[in-house]
Amino acid sequence: MANYSDIIGHEDIVKHFKNSIELGKVSHAYIFNGEKSSGKRTLASVVAKSLQCEEGGPDPCGKCRSCLQTESGNQPDIIWVNHEKPNIISVDEVREQIVNDVDLKPYSSRYKIYIVPDAQLMNPQAQNALLKTLEEPPEYAIILLLANGIGKFLPTVLSRCIILNFKPVEPLHVVEYLTTNLEVDQRKARFCADFAQGNLGKAIRLAISPEYNELLEDSVRILRRIQDMDMEDVIAAVKNLGKYKLDVTDYMDIMTMWFRDILMVKISNSPNKLLFKDDYSVLKKQASMMSYEGVEEVIRALNKVKVRLEANVNFDIAMELLLLTIKENMK
Repeated sequence: MANYSDIIGHEDIVKHFKNSIELGKVSHAYIFNGEKSSGKRTLASVVAKSLQCEEGGPDPCGKCRSCLQTESGNQPDIIWVNHEKPNIISVDEVREQIVNDVDLKPYSSRYKIYIVPDAQLMNPQAQNALLKTLEEPPEYAIILLLANGIGKFLPTVLSRCIILNFKPVEPLHVVEYLTTNLEVDQRKARFCADFAQGNLGKAIRLAISPEYNELLEDSVRILRRIQDMDMEDVIAAVKNLGKYKLDVTDYMDIMTMWFRDILMVKISNSPNKLLFKDDYSVLKKQASMMSYEGVEEVIRALNKVKVRLEANVNFDIAMELLLLTIKENMK
């Protein structure tokens, strides 16, 4: 299991927790705010481990009973809140796993720590149920809400939490991690770092996951010929993309980066700052077919589809409309 020394980037957040632990001024509630795969879970695990360490220092010792329990996933006073439905955390789940449990004192540790991944999925009823605990927490309770954005939180919840924003990791650090720890060659590491835009988890997946690479290749294959596809081709492409429904955010990111490259070609007419450098000739051709307004409209459409798909709208219809929007702006 990771320690603070294994965290890449997020130095200000690490420093915050180390200082808070050393001074004994840890808050009762935090929101870790950052995009998917930005390191929230890893850092939450290390924070919980250090808070429960029996040595009491700012860094976990890794040797005491609590540290060993944490590393094996058996620390009884570190509770990871889970939920059954993929797009919602219900009021019953919050009540059962936090509200009704928090009055029970820790089994063996100084704190009782609740970690809530995807906390932005809590519906208003669930957030209101949590509110009383946030307002009047037992002195031993610490709640870590991990979220991909804070827009869906109630103002009353936000006002009772310390919000820690996860910033992008410097590309050089991402490249160094990929080449040193995963033995990825420099060229691929740079591509992964540029594509991930400071998101280390995304860069790692692109570097080592065959499925992610397959998704990338399929996406680019469609984008290279989108202007020549008829309606039957569009429908067939959407059906093929259906197998990536769980990775739809990644697919939207790939398409967005492609059209940002087209915008860059229109501005500079140079491959130097492109992500998809190997497709420069295709990008140049498509850039000549699109107006600046058309590229911006496509990027706006991509962002809208991303939001709609996260809200569980029909995948096939959303994607068909998106591909048709792209075609309409590529003439």
